[in-house]
Amino acid sequence: MNRTRLLRRAVSAVAVAGLALSAAACSSSGSSGSSGEESKAGSGSSTKAAGDASSAKLDPNAKVTISIDCQPPTTKTAERKEWAEDIAAFKTMYPNVTINSKDTSPCEEPARFTAQLQGKTQPDVFYTYFTDLNQVLDAGGAEDISQYVNDETVPALKDIDPSVLDTLKSDGKLYGLPKSNYKMGLLYNRKLFKQAGLDPDQPPTTWDEIRADAKKIAALGGGVYGYGEYSATNQGGWHYTAELYGLGGKMVNDDATKATFNTPEGKQVLQNLYDMRWTDKSMAAAQGLKWPDLMTQMAANKLGMYVGAPDDITYMVQTLKGNYEDYGMGPMPGEQGALLGGDDYMFKKGSTPDQIKAGIAWINFKYLTMGKGQFDYARTKADGLPVGLPEPFFFGGATLDADNKAKAASATVPVANYAPYLAKSVPGVTEPANAQQIYKVLDNPVSAVLTDKNANIDKLLSEAENQVNQVLASLQ
Repeated sequence: MNRTRLLRRAVSAVAVAGLALSAAACSSSGSSGSSGEESKAGSGSSTKAAGDASSAKLDPNAKVTISIDCQPPTTKTAERKEWAEDIAAFKTMYPNVTINSKDTSPCEEPARFTAQLQGKTQPDVFYTYFTDLNQVLDAGGAEDISQYVNDETVPALKDIDPSVLDTLKSDGKLYGLPKSNYKMGLLYNRKLFKQAGLDPDQPPTTWDEIRADAKKIAALGGGVYGYGEYSATNQGGWHYTAELYGLGGKMVNDDATKATFNTPEGKQVLQNLYDMRWTDKSMAAAQGLKWPDLMTQMAANKLGMYVGAPDDITYMVQTLKGNYEDYGMGPMPGEQGALLGGDDYMFKKGSTPDQIKAGIAWINFKYLTMGKGQFDYARTKADGLPVGLPEPFFFGGATLDADNKAKAASATVPVANYAPYLAKSVPGVTEPANAQQIYKVLDNPVSAVLTDKNANIDKLLSEAENQVNQVLASLQ
């Protein structure tokens, strides 16, 4: 995903309870329709709005106004220009649709999002993270769009990863469409791999291999370490979850009532970290790291490997002045599962059928159509933005083939550096329900094994299990 996701990770410790989006002023669904009849439908119930739909596809002659947030800020000149171009191109297809863009940066801000849901003031088409669905539905904030989404309205629908669409479903009903997504994997410094005598085109795929390679990288000396880990501001728990998924484990049971991480796989995650920190000494003595510490270390060529998402590479280059050529990505160690995250758009409760149809048409054009919007790679290249990173990563089938071909034709980054990551079809696994509360608890055992040579892994996990069970019980 983009820089906004990274900011969310930094913000989450301050506002654990709210998983969010940001938006400026926005109109209510009832007032944003362009006619009185639309206003009446918009002020009605979800059932009434759905019942008024005669066809899933928007009539090009329909006159409708929708508000949409997450317009790129003026500080992102190229992205802002492309947004305006896409609005204009969309207008030629649907001349009677008016899109009121909302410039919000960051797109998601916890306290503001919670307040909008409570006040019913979110835009007609509003930006969220995959993990926001429960909060939105608990607030009665989104329309069921199931009947409006099909192969006609979203032609690439059949090729969208089911695990991505599942993050936007509840009780079989669909509430949003994806904008972007990521799967966690192993980020590594190709320059340090070469200096340590390792093959940068063959990154490690198991924790035993990671330990062996990390020792060789740490042996370079000069403040260089082989492996790094977050352990503060909920990010230790986030990475613990990702590494557990890679080994085939689960954080909670299917109905999110019990913790399920106190298992051999869960212990292995902590043992791996303990062994690299204390036995191999391939991790630094200074711990308590949080975003963006690992990226800062890797961009300075002081860190060999860590678990992360593809957009970390963009941050290391654009913000930390690193080089795309120096970074590679491999699959999630263990390859049994990869933590899946991303962002999307939902549709405000009470929206009229035409508002929903118009929003779907825009999202399809901007975010889900090859050669258009975010997939117009020739334009992206001309605007000086990177082309070739393995994000978004929600397509398969013929759409993925077309995407790979188009991306390669306009690539501005070394796509071969990410081949090991793309070559493995590791199943995506979503974050657990109530993720931030759980991550906060798991920070403690992760931090403990990295700072206390006498840490008792069994005791740490047992205590964390009890605490998470208390959290889950309080939410039932």
